[in-house]
Amino acid sequence: MACMKLGSKTDAFQRQGQAWFCTTGLPSDIVVEVGEMSFHLHKFPLLSRSGVMEKLIAKASEDGDEGCVINLPDIPGGAKTFELVAKFCYGVKLELTSSNVVYLRCAAEHLEMKEEYGEGNLITQTETFLNQVVLRSWKDSLKALQTCDDVLPYAEELNITKRCIESLATKACTDPNLFGWPVMEHSGPMQSPGGSVLWNGISTGAKPKNASSDWWYDDVCTLSLPLYKRLISVMEARGIKQDIIAGSLTCYAKRYLPGLNRRQGASESSNRLAPVAMGAPPSEEDQKLFLEEIDRLLPIQKGLMPTKILFGLLRTSMILRVSQSCISNLEKRIGMQLDQATVEDLLMPNFSYSMETLYNVDCVQRILEHFLEMDQVSGGASPCAIDDGQLIGSPSLTPVTMVAKLIDGYLAEVAPDVNLKPPKFQALAAAVPDYARPLDDGLYRAIDIYLKSHPWLAESEREQLCRLMDCQKLSLEACTHAAQNERLPLRIVVQVLFFEQLQLRTSIAGCFLVSDNLDGSRQLRSGIAASNEGGGGGGGGWATAVRENQVLKVGMDHMRLRVSELEKECTNMRQEIEKLGRVKGSSAWGSVSKKFGFKLKSQMCSAQAESVSNQNTGNGKVEKLKERHGKNKKNSSHIE
Repeated sequence: MACMKLGSKTDAFQRQGQAWFCTTGLPSDIVVEVGEMSFHLHKFPLLSRSGVMEKLIAKASEDGDEGCVINLPDIPGGAKTFELVAKFCYGVKLELTSSNVVYLRCAAEHLEMKEEYGEGNLITQTETFLNQVVLRSWKDSLKALQTCDDVLPYAEELNITKRCIESLATKACTDPNLFGWPVMEHSGPMQSPGGSVLWNGISTGAKPKNASSDWWYDDVCTLSLPLYKRLISVMEARGIKQDIIAGSLTCYAKRYLPGLNRRQGASESSNRLAPVAMGAPPSEEDQKLFLEEIDRLLPIQKGLMPTKILFGLLRTSMILRVSQSCISNLEKRIGMQLDQATVEDLLMPNFSYSMETLYNVDCVQRILEHFLEMDQVSGGASPCAIDDGQLIGSPSLTPVTMVAKLIDGYLAEVAPDVNLKPPKFQALAAAVPDYARPLDDGLYRAIDIYLKSHPWLAESEREQLCRLMDCQKLSLEACTHAAQNERLPLRIVVQVLFFEQLQLRTSIAGCFLVSDNLDGSRQLRSGIAASNEGGGGGGGGWATAVRENQVLKVGMDHMRLRVSELEKECTNMRQEIEKLGRVKGSSAWGSVSKKFGFKLKSQMCSAQAESVSNQNTGNGKVEKLKERHGKNKKNSSHIE
């Protein structure tokens, strides 16, 4: 810390309790009271340096008071600053530092310690020290600005606050690698003209590390919120990048808002305590004020703040119940970069008094709506502008596909909440566009968990939930699981079996097409190989084709077996349903077709009916379906 010594005499002041005495040997003829402290001094040293003291002493003499007592209740800096002023008036040695120069400059102005009352008076000395020493140093400017809080009206009148802020903003906006400051101030070691680090004046040959653009973040976190806000505003006016401003706001928020560090480890959060200038953690009102200031300082732009920090700010805003506009703007910022969030980020507790649900599902839905709005504005893909073959590979779909996966994962996490009503679950699931989900496996998992946690739902409610997913977009593994899932309505199970069979038939048809192409090319290759026999040029390609053909045949055998099993199950189901229809005396298959919501062509299920009619009937899935059909039969007969 830079300092400047004033005066040459040794200290002639002595404190006794709440009083200071000058030990020059002469009796005191004036008492100056500053707060609870009294100073027993002499008139001449004071009036020879201060215009205010000259006037007050003259007035007291005119009143004829025996003991001259002067009260100075409004002196900037209080008794501690007046002690230094008194020492200066007596010519006693004292040091000007960045910690006391602001107090002394304001006190000197208040006491009118101008040059007309003595050459080299306190106003001139403190101004020189401010301009030539303090404002040239980052650390000294920062320390001086911190002290302005205590004497803010005086510091503002003298433009000390503005000058310190301008100094800090200039240094923060300048590339730190172009100058010695603040690199030397922060890194410690001195540098030689060649750029190497010096140790005791000797070049070590080591090169100093380049300073990053965030070198000043931790320092400005020690400022109070009003001063910090003014500093950021000046930096913005000087054209500093928005991402740098956002980084500083993030660092300040971590230290100012204790709630942001609740998920950090002990070692990490211990370094992010409340600012030194604030002492104890800030009050709820101060935190609310800071959150609203962040909303004003930070532009609504994607990627300026980490998504996790934005969620922390939103969570804290809900706890502190800040203004609705602030919460809405935070939701918009999160919505713009929702594809960077995690399921853990979305799991925000519901802080409302009603406690309808465990987690704040409504907030997540609003964030999702903001994301979809921005996706449409930025030219996101729509169902009409994309083919099924481009569904997964399109770069423009990457963010919306990631968000769809994120929402499906969130639904699976909140599904066990017994207070989550089906309409709210359905609304959030349906908010994701169909084209955003290449597969519906994640949605199926969420629906299955919801059905398991809500066993009391009616059959109509179950069917309504299951309509959210497209059975054609389930993978083979999901289809296999769904076909055996007792929680799904019967109609959905039949649809799953139908589309699984259709998917396998399509795959087999494609394999046959590839096989035919390979067989045709095999003859051509064999002719080429025969013509080139002895040249050794075509053996490797022919062997590769043979291996590929064998692999395809093995795959087709497995598919044929699976299709045979599915057709067998479908045939058995058809026979059971026809039996039910004959008992009721109605056209069974036609009515069932209408009931399940699609038309099954007879050749899809009877293509190999004769080949499988003599085989053993049923497997585990069909037996479960039989039991459920039996229950339906009993229920229907009971109703009749």
